[in-house]
Amino acid sequence: MSDKLKQCREQIDALDEALLKIVNQRAALAQQIGHLKEGGVVLRPEREAQVLRRLQDANQGPLSNVAIAALFTEVMSQCRALEAPLSVAYLGPEGTFTEAAALKRFGSAVQGVSCATIDDVFRAVESGEVQYGVVPVENSTEGAIGRTLDLLLQSTLQVCGEVMLPIHQCLLAQQCDVSQIQSVYSHPQSLGQCQGWLNVNLPAAARIPVSSNAEAARLAAGHVNCAAIAGAQAAGHFGLNVCVENIEDDARNTTRFLVLGKQQVAASGEDKTSMVLSATNRPGAVHDLLASLAKYDVSMTKFESRPSRSGLWEYVFYVDIEGHQTDEKVVLALAELKQSAAFMKILGSYPLAV
Repeated sequence: MSDKLKQCREQIDALDEALLKIVNQRAALAQQIGHLKEGGVVLRPEREAQVLRRLQDANQGPLSNVAIAALFTEVMSQCRALEAPLSVAYLGPEGTFTEAAALKRFGSAVQGVSCATIDDVFRAVESGEVQYGVVPVENSTEGAIGRTLDLLLQSTLQVCGEVMLPIHQCLLAQQCDVSQIQSVYSHPQSLGQCQGWLNVNLPAAARIPVSSNAEAARLAAGHVNCAAIAGAQAAGHFGLNVCVENIEDDARNTTRFLVLGKQQVAASGEDKTSMVLSATNRPGAVHDLLASLAKYDVSMTKFESRPSRSGLWEYVFYVDIEGHQTDEKVVLALAELKQSAAFMKILGSYPLAV
């Protein structure tokens, strides 16, 4: 071993000991904060977002900002667990992208509760079985998740946060001779995200939609001539091989997930507000809704229409805007919007995904 290599390793050992001391000092302060809260809310999404943004702004590398966010999310997760245990429901089973989104947002020091359906995630949070839930709401390739939108309209839960997760689909199977694959299981959204690859490489294979990608992996594990489209994390759970990676048709493929809870989240400084609206039945009604936002210089980032299920050809509009509902210009815009809308429901204000 060269003297230079030995010296570098000794420096790393010293830094590790310093990091250990500092992390435990942080953990002790988290415990103290937990005592001061006297049973209050453990998770403060706006505070955690501010911490991550501040650290990313100060980051000079060589670690990327993505790596910094992942590292300190885990530090906060472990420290938060010293205050009180946190339970989070997600669309399961284990190995789904929704579980990955939950881990990205909350870190590993939470109790994850796998749910069979999106409805079950909502029910788990509403009943108090868990404190938070994570559900998919839209994909950059395949669009909105209709069931999530419908339940947001009906539920009393608040949107407490969002997670943006790059989606890299893989072909998983017991054996990787693609010519022997007769059937491919996957969630309908994932089948849609990979249809170009499937058309070229598995044109004759049956495409079988199932409730989740993890369920697809479970089914593929039972049949030698079947495959699943899922994330690489599902392979380990079900003893499958990753035969082909990154088979999604769009390399920028991203799914947005929402964090559901019962708390109103305070402003973080960089926020988003989600709402659902319906317009009165008169000419120009939808234009008037949008005009209220433009008047007060409030930027709209999403506008999604969906049947209201209350009458034939009646629609509701899911709208995301920049800013928190307590921001001055947002307050003015929402007040005017409420006067012109036939129906208006604020789904929540929350920090932008970090």
